[in-house]
Amino acid sequence: MENEPVVTIITDPAFNRHDTGGGEHPETPERLQVINERLAEGHLAKRIRRLPTRPATRAQLLAFHTEGWLFRFEEAVLSGRTYIDHPDNQVCYESYDIATLSAGSGLVGVDAVEQAPGSVVFCQTRPPGHHAEPNQPYGFCFFNNCVIAARYWQQQYNRRRVCVFDFDAHHGNGIQTAFEEEPETAYVSIHEHPSFSYPGTGWAEDKGIGAGKGTILNLPLSPGAGPEQVLRLFPKIRSFLDLVQPEVLIVGAGFDAHREDDMSGLAFTVDLYRQLGVFVMELARDYTEGRLLSILEGGYCLEKLGSCVEAYLSGLVEKDA
Repeated sequence: MENEPVVTIITDPAFNRHDTGGGEHPETPERLQVINERLAEGHLAKRIRRLPTRPATRAQLLAFHTEGWLFRFEEAVLSGRTYIDHPDNQVCYESYDIATLSAGSGLVGVDAVEQAPGSVVFCQTRPPGHHAEPNQPYGFCFFNNCVIAARYWQQQYNRRRVCVFDFDAHHGNGIQTAFEEEPETAYVSIHEHPSFSYPGTGWAEDKGIGAGKGTILNLPLSPGAGPEQVLRLFPKIRSFLDLVQPEVLIVGAGFDAHREDDMSGLAFTVDLYRQLGVFVMELARDYTEGRLLSILEGGYCLEKLGSCVEAYLSGLVEKDA
């Protein structure tokens, strides 16, 4: 049926309660609101179903993070701190609980994909995750949502060969930390060159360490790079997946590379995000039997974020439309 839901959105109103203090901080509740508004008004509106998230358990968080970080994070918010380690990492009294819900969205997503491989599942969540390290926050991120989802997929469903493909404007240093010494997991990142962009990691020369040699593919772009430069990378990504042969694909879907988003110097367009969606779904069909999960990372231009997300989801469903 034409109106049958084909896009599963995992989200929760609680995400709006992660208060980053207003003012100049870019990671705000309005990010999710503009996505909601665009999806409600656009051509996908009748094809969407929504599922609530659930909190990641302590054991699931400890699959990547340290006990010390969990205690430190929880203590900081309960004591009334407004940020942890750096003013980028703004928190409120409820931020620990909401971050566990954000991490849990990926777990709900994994379950949904396993129930219906080939379906489109998107975790519309905050705070984001790909900068979070095992024992500290970075760049608005507290728990590493993509890594926690990957560990759950491995442990709960025995899908050992997990690949994360991250097209956020910034390199996911925490994901690389998690995977770079492992032979089974893999990480592909398209991002602005670390010479120009936070967090200063993600060099093309970083390909993995020890048993993980060859499992990291960093594809840094110069400032001003846009569709032409990104489309040239697609064959390299395919060749990489030929080597790593993933069973599942997790996408770190960041939208801060749009040319009007001042968080990077890249020049992605709305239509490029549609093309990324088409490409990602082709990868899932060719390599992972449709096992694909997308998790929201960055994207801070409120005027364009909703359109970028809609374009990406449209690309994912394009052949089914």
